[in-house]
Amino acid sequence: MDYKILIAGFGGQGILFSGKVIANTGLMLNKEVSWLPSYGPEMRGGTANCSINVSDNQIGSPIVSAPNVLVAMNLPSLEKYENDVDKDGFIIYDSSLISKDVTRTDVNASKIPATRLASDNGLEGLANMVILGKVLKETKMFTLEEIVKSIEKVVPAKKQELLGKNVKAIEIGYNY
Repeated sequence: MDYKILIAGFGGQGILFSGKVIANTGLMLNKEVSWLPSYGPEMRGGTANCSINVSDNQIGSPIVSAPNVLVAMNLPSLEKYENDVDKDGFIIYDSSLISKDVTRTDVNASKIPATRLASDNGLEGLANMVILGKVLKETKMFTLEEIVKSIEKVVPAKKQELLGKNVKAIEIGYNY
């Protein structure tokens, strides 16, 4: 296992939380993990991205400059990072917010209308979890059961009412 993941979008889309779930799952499975959040000064509505490394081997740097998995939650993120993805890597993007297709033919590109699916299922604000489900399905990084166990630990006690919604959102993306 050696995943170099970059999740990018606008602040407020749950970019950092998605990365935290992935990193926590790796930790639970005794993998080497790094999680490096980055966001613009505006936070909500500004840029946000998160670099996550999950590996069987020691990680030299937390910075992901050449991801093998890119999750793009908005058009500026897809345009900025598409060409950085490793050959044969994965680009998974929210087609509700990105009308453009991936132009590269040497990567595995998958689109999912994550924002629309979340909204249609009464899960507004959980497009990040819908797209995370799609990431799991495409990359086989973790099983659904492993991610659900991780979510149970990552969702804070004061937000436990969101646990079931997060799990449902991941399942929707996984089964899309």
